Amino acid sequence: MNSAKLDHAPPPAVAAPETRAAPRGRARRLWARGTAPYAFLSPTMILIFVLMIIPIAMVVSYSFKDNVIVQQNSVFVGFANYTKVLTDPDFLAALKNTFVFITVSTVAHLILGLGFALMLNTPLLGNVTKAIFRIIYILPWLFTVAVIAVIWRLMLDPSGVVNYLLTTLGGSSVDWLSDPGKALWALTFINIWAGFPFFMISILAGLQGIPGDLYEAASVDGASPIRQFWNVTIPQLRPVLISMAVLDLIWTSQQFALIWMTTGGGPLNVTEMLSTYTYKQAFSSYEFATASAAAVIVLLLTMVLAVFYVRLQKER
Repeated sequence: MNSAKLDHAPPPAVAAPETRAAPRGRARRLWARGTAPYAFLSPTMILIFVLMIIPIAMVVSYSFKDNVIVQQNSVFVGFANYTKVLTDPDFLAALKNTFVFITVSTVAHLILGLGFALMLNTPLLGNVTKAIFRIIYILPWLFTVAVIAVIWRLMLDPSGVVNYLLTTLGGSSVDWLSDPGKALWALTFINIWAGFPFFMISILAGLQGIPGDLYEAASVDGASPIRQFWNVTIPQLRPVLISMAVLDLIWTSQQFALIWMTTGGGPLNVTEMLSTYTYKQAFSSYEFATASAAAVIVLLLTMVLAVFYVRLQKER
């Protein structure tokens, strides 16, 4: 009897393979979901590390050594290269020229960009007229730096178009890019002409994003167009204007190609900028350690503006 019961007893319960595999599969999916973003970001992070982090680290290390690259055995010299750069009259002149260049360019970009954006946003002009003006005003932004440099060098040549118009109107010919008293201002004008369309388009987009109800409410309260401009337009555009100004300060401080292809930093260093000074130290004088120190100083100055811009964006 007992043997019969044993023969017909059910086999012991065994966990199904799917039940055991379920926690493992869930863990793999969670692991894949957690690591997938890093897998997508890894190519970009590798490129940033190879093309930016490593070169910056190398330049910083070069700035603390004697003349590197051209010498086989470099030694640590501490802050001697920074002292040499900061006491160099050419560097101080380049710093002053860069300050004037970026300050005047940024202010002019804001004023011109705002003025042309207001004109293109006004209802007094038809759509066809606005389209034509937009095409004309955007042209300087479409040209490459090389084309802009060549065009303006030809126009500002002593026998160029600008001097021809001056002599035709009874004036005298001017060496715009060769006169020490005019070269920096001529170069600044070229940079302003080349850069204001970007400000115009950005500010125009900001103007078109201002709700019309604000102007209607201001008009009902009896505000004049000038009051509406200062109390409605400017406050609404303030984030755009500040962001564009900080970005322009960063971009203009790094301007090199336009300066090098028009004046090369001359005459008599009146258009020498931090970018051209660093380039000449490295590839004209072969003072790579000094050039590295100058590049680190420029990097620190730019980082101050970059930190300000990032904090501004976070506050917005």
